Amino acid sequence: MIEVRNLSFEVPQGKEDKEILRDVSFSVPDNRFVAITGPNGSGKSTLAKLIAGIERPTGGRVVLNGEDITELSVTEHAKKGIGFAFQQPVHFKGIEVIDLLRIASGNPNLTVGDACEALSEVGLCAREYVRREINASLSGGELKRIEIASVMLRNAALTIFDEPEAGIDLWSFQNLIRVFQRLREKNHGTILVISHQERILNIADEIIVIEEGRLKARGTKDEILPGLLESGSAAVSCFKTDGGNA
Repeated sequence: MIEVRNLSFEVPQGKEDKEILRDVSFSVPDNRFVAITGPNGSGKSTLAKLIAGIERPTGGRVVLNGEDITELSVTEHAKKGIGFAFQQPVHFKGIEVIDLLRIASGNPNLTVGDACEALSEVGLCAREYVRREINASLSGGELKRIEIASVMLRNAALTIFDEPEAGIDLWSFQNLIRVFQRLREKNHGTILVISHQERILNIADEIIVIEEGRLKARGTKDEILPGLLESGSAAVSCFKTDGGNA
């Protein structure tokens, strides 16, 4: 179980601190799919980074399975079983895809066969990609799918995706939905997804709404999603292609 207790985050801005999150609290049991949504600039990505240990809160605690992990490094968070997929994939130039997957999975002996299976899961032709060098020849969408494959291989107890639909085309987005479903069935872990997309919200067990740095609402998709759609909330949008960043 992941617990967020009265989490707050501020950043210096001139003579005063700018408040990004304030007193956010919730818990997520094991083996749940939870979507966190809200308007742009509401603090969703910051919340994800605080849970993953990429940022440190200025107030409150993050507790994983009863253990306070707030002050642990991002590396220690990863060792505890927290995986994180960035909105914009991190570029590791000069290595082959197979090497990145081995590093990300924590398994230096990961076979080409297992790597190919993961790449196929995200819609990449494994034979074409497994020995590709990570460089400018790969599009943003390709890098995104490779990163998702690397997260799948980690078998993390808690996996956080920050707007995974960013930079991918319609076909990839449809496949992404299937990836989430398979990831949950295979790993039996908890998935937290930061997203505006109705189709992702619609497969969530629970939706958490963050607005102006505060927890505005939480509940099942049947309780939360109709209200978001009816109000025409900026938190929800239909998926549109980005012009071919596959």
